[in-house]
Parts: sequence; C-alpha cells; structure tokens
Amino acid sequence: MSPDSIRTIALIGHGGSGKTSLAEALLYTAGVTTRLGSVDRGTTMLDHEPEEEERKLSLNLSVASFEWDGCKVNLIDTPGYADFSGDARSAIRVADLALFVVSGVDGVEVQTELMWKVAAEEGTPRAVFVTKLDRDRSSLTRTLEELREAFGKGIAPLVINVGEEADLRGVARVSSGQVDLYEEGNPRGTVATSAPAEVAGVLEEAHLELVESVVETDDDLMTAYFEGEEPEQAVIVSVIREAMLAGEIFPVLAGSSSQMIGIDVLADFLKSFAPTPLERPAPPLSEGSVEITEDGAAVAYVFKTIGDPYVGRISILRVFSGSIQSDDTLELAGGPAVRVSNLFFLQGRNPITTDRIRCGDVAAVAKVDRATTGSTLRSPGSDAVVLPAVYPKPVMELAVFPRSTQDEEKLSTALQRAVEEDPTLAVERRPETGETILAGLGDVHLDVTLARINRKFGVEVDTALPKIPYRETIKGSAESEGKHKKQTGGRGQFGVAFVRFAPKAQGEGYEFIDSIKGGSIPRQYIPAVDKGIQEAFARGVLAGFPVIDVSAEVFDGKYHSVDSDELSFRMAGIAAVRAAAQELRPVLLEPITQLSVKVPEEYTGDVIGDINSKRGRVYGMDTDGSLRIISAEVPMAEIQRYAVDLRSMTSGRGTFEVAFDHYSEIPPQEAQKVISASRKDDN
Repeated sequence: MSPDSIRTIALIGHGGSGKTSLAEALLYTAGVTTRLGSVDRGTTMLDHEPEEEERKLSLNLSVASFEWDGCKVNLIDTPGYADFSGDARSAIRVADLALFVVSGVDGVEVQTELMWKVAAEEGTPRAVFVTKLDRDRSSLTRTLEELREAFGKGIAPLVINVGEEADLRGVARVSSGQVDLYEEGNPRGTVATSAPAEVAGVLEEAHLELVESVVETDDDLMTAYFEGEEPEQAVIVSVIREAMLAGEIFPVLAGSSSQMIGIDVLADFLKSFAPTPLERPAPPLSEGSVEITEDGAAVAYVFKTIGDPYVGRISILRVFSGSIQSDDTLELAGGPAVRVSNLFFLQGRNPITTDRIRCGDVAAVAKVDRATTGSTLRSPGSDAVVLPAVYPKPVMELAVFPRSTQDEEKLSTALQRAVEEDPTLAVERRPETGETILAGLGDVHLDVTLARINRKFGVEVDTALPKIPYRETIKGSAESEGKHKKQTGGRGQFGVAFVRFAPKAQGEGYEFIDSIKGGSIPRQYIPAVDKGIQEAFARGVLAGFPVIDVSAEVFDGKYHSVDSDELSFRMAGIAAVRAAAQELRPVLLEPITQLSVKVPEEYTGDVIGDINSKRGRVYGMDTDGSLRIISAEVPMAEIQRYAVDLRSMTSGRGTFEVAFDHYSEIPPQEAQKVISASRKDDN
C-alpha cells in the first residue's frame, strides 16, 4: 500500500471497555479471521500471550491489520489496565488516529480521561466508538452526555442506534440518513429503504445538530446556511475530517462488537476520515529534522520490543519517513550501524514476511539486539532522533531473589531484558540493603513481569517488600578516646585517636575535620582514622543503619614508632565511635516521600483519611478538570503497597506519583518497633 492508502489506529480506553473485542470484530468483518475471537474464551488473535489468556485481560499492545475498500488499516490494540498504560502511550505516539473505546454501560472511565489528555498533548486526532450497546443498562444518549461533560462540545455523533439493549438491530448514519440493519451472523449491514419510525425524529434532530456544528467552523457555510442552503454530504464529511485533524471535532460512532452491529460503518469511517501518514506532522524530535515523504531518508521509531525465546528480540516500529528494505544498513541513533534482514508485518503473534516497509506503515524487525523501546532507526546521514514517549514512573517496588543461587546471573539478565522491553519498569541494586529491587506501576504489573521471566528464562523468583532504608543521626555532641592496642609477640598494633563528634544540619552529610597539631598522629595515618569512623557510622550506632549529618574532628592522638600502622588507626576510629555512642544521643530517621494522588472528587475524603492514618500530612489540593490532586508527605514505610490500597479505595479510578523527599525523625513508638526488628534480624 502507498502511504495515502494507510491508516494507523490506536485503540485506547479503560480496561474492560471492549477494545480487543472491537479489534477482533473489525478483523472478522474484513475477512482476516474466519471466526469472531472471544476474550472470555481466550480465542482472540490479539491477546495471545499465556498471561493474557489466563487473566482474560490485555497486558501488552498488539498489532494487526486489515484491508478495507483499497485501504490498509493498522490496528494497535492497547491495554486499558492502569498498570500497563505505558503501552497505550507508546501507541498514541505512533498512531494517526486515537480511537477511544467507551462502554455504553459504564460510560467515561478514568483511564479514558487520562489517555485523552495524553493524546491531546501529543496532538493526535481523536474519535470515539461507543460499544456494548446490546447490553442491559446501555445508553448511547447517556454516554454522549458524559463524553460532552468530559471532553467538551466537540463531541459529534455520526450515528444513532436503532433499537436498544437486547433489541439493538442497527445504526443510522447522521450525515447521510442511511440506516444499516443487521441480521444475526452477518457482519455487513443491509441498507434500509427508510428510517424506522422510532428513530426518524431523533435522526432528524441529530442531523440538524451535526450540520450546525459543521457550519460553525466556516463563515461562508454559516452565511449560506442562514440563507437556507444546507451543505452537501461531501462538504459535511470534508469539514468534519479537517476539524478532527485539527482537534476541534471528535466524531462518535457506536454499535456492538459481539453482535457485529456498526462494525462495517466504523471501517468505512476509518477509511474515509482517518488521516493518512502524509497528512500528519513529523513526530517530536530530540535532535535533527525529518521530512515526511516516501522518497526521503528512512526514519523509524521503535515503540515496542518483545523478547522471543526462539526468534530473539522483536522490534515493532512505525516508519515515519522513507522506507526500509530487507538487507538495508541503518543507524541506531546513539549506537552502531545495523543490518535489517528480518522484516515482517504482524497479525497478533503471526508474522507475515515482507521485503519492504513503506512510509507510514507499522511492522517489525527481528534481531536488532541493541534496539530498545524508544529507539530510532534511520538511514546513514540522517540526524533525526524521535523523542521517546513520556511514560509514568514506577510506583510500587518488590525485592526479588532467585529461588536457586545458581540462577542469580540468569535473573540479572532477565530483569535487564524486561526493563529494555518495558520502560515503565525499573531495576536497581541497593547497596545499603543488598537487595535487587524491581519497580513497576502496580502489583499486577510486577506479577505479570515475573511470570514472563519464569516462562521465558526459566527463573523462579521469590519476592518480598523491600527493606526500608532507614538512617540514623545524632542529637548530642561528645568527645571520646578511640584506642586500639594489640600485642601477640613480635610487632604489635597501637593507635589512639581523640575525636570530637557533633551533629550537622539535615542534608549536610558527613564531615571529617583534621585538627591534629604537633604530629600526635603522623599525617599518613589520619586518613585511616577517617576511614574507621566512616566504617563505624555505616554500621550504625543504634539499630544498624547508616549515620548521616554528623561531623567528626580528630584533635589529638598517640602512636608508636614501631607498632602503629594504618590498620591500628582505622580500628581506633571505629573504637572512638563506639566509645561516644551513648553520649551522642542517636535517633532513628525514616525516609519521607512526596505523594501526589489524582482522584475523582467523590473519593477525596477517603483518600485524605487514609493518608492521615498512614502518618501522612496533606499540605495541598488542586483541581485538574473533574479530578482532584492531593499533595502530601507520607513515610515510605506506610505506602509500600499504596498502589493496591488506592485501587481498592477508588475502584481503580485513582492514580498517584511518589518520590523520595527527605529523612525525618521517626516517632519513638515506631522507632522502637524498627529497632526491635533490626536486633531480631541480627540474632
């Protein structure tokens, strides 16, 4: 297909809204599949990973395509569950149209609102498909009201339903008045000779509203309309299309995926209304420039990578400019030149080999091992680097351990691969606790990641909540003598250091002061005293946690010309800390986080109450549309499972971000619990 015959559509929406079912219905209607895939039965083309089939939930973006009236439509089906929203953001970055799927039963839900804002920020044209209109309690009228309340007056219905709930039997096209009725088992509608009586009035009113929306965009059309001249059908289509590309009008279609009602009308819409790759602006670039043309330098963006145990790494990409042919040598921006020889289109898990990927198309390449999600592949000489999509930061952590010590290296490799494939994951090794930390967007996200690691790499993993990185500091000042003396026959060990300790202000860290006069400690041994003091503070003086914000001044000492050495004075530094420990009045510090919670207004009371119960302090509240943003400081120890708590409190409608802010003295009662637990672990 040439670029002007390609449409790339991202299916976006809340979990359970029916995105995958809609994609399966489009594929079946277009003849790509011979049966209608079912999410509940695990028979879809798009949800093909074992974890998806088990949970009956989309956990990854998936790509498939179909042809419709001489046009190739690429579908990118995305997860709607908040834990996997990174894939939705990736899809929006490369799509020419974001089609938001909204349940006619449940209406506008929180992930729909969040992703709508992402699409608006990306400048991606948006349309809506209201599905499940055959279900009990479904209502297109009610859903349209919710859409207008959430997204403004640009919501423009292009169809109305014929029949309701279980009696749904068709849709009427508002712009032309054509009525499509459906028989069971037939995915193509039959055009009715006239509108059924029960919808004739509603259809006329909807047509009038649509025409008024159209003429408001053009002064000449407005003038002609007031003179009694209604715009022709072709003009209505053209104006709506241009306004959709400009982000001023958001067309709404509707139907039922399970009953195959309105699916062919949607396919017609995608062919006629969705923009072509050549009509869309260049993607945002972090470097260089690119001209969207089929004949220019190739510029492709990797928006998803998948590790396959048999094929190797699969990079799913969108070609924004030029074309890529098999055996081309391309540059990996910021990396080496690579030869691409395994090109294919994807139909779910099934590859279709090709020797060329044209401008505007979506395809995959295998075995480009240095490519990760967000990478740019380009022709040699091009300077374009596509700016990676903005992903949410991880908010939940687990400490992970291989069940077998023999699998430590395999686990490390597996975690690194997981992070390269999914930019919403993070892995770090925490020296102070000795733990490997895997961080993600929620408990389901982490569970699925570990299940994949087990399946793909054969590594069984145990998990635990990470140890809290407590710290200690001192409130008192003290002077002490640190003495190390050892005589075992022959040369002994001898070193004495007099040290003055004092607290420092929060955040000032550790300071060592050398005040030795007259050579009471030889210059070459003073760094050893400092090293010993730091070693002792790293082990803690109260509960085994590192001591911070303290100064240590060595002001006197003693040495022996034969028995003194660096080891002796390092041990003297350690002894000085131990001797002063009680006088220093050590206290325990806990990490405090900045927590920002975004929830619908009706949940603010519950969320604030929960924060207070977690020893938190709410210090601000702001508004973002229909949502409230609650800002608070909360101890890290209290929110290790906050992703689970917030989901339970808000029925999945709340989101949050969290970041370390500072250390603060822990209340005595809580401190005693930590100290007791630390001593128990030591025993």
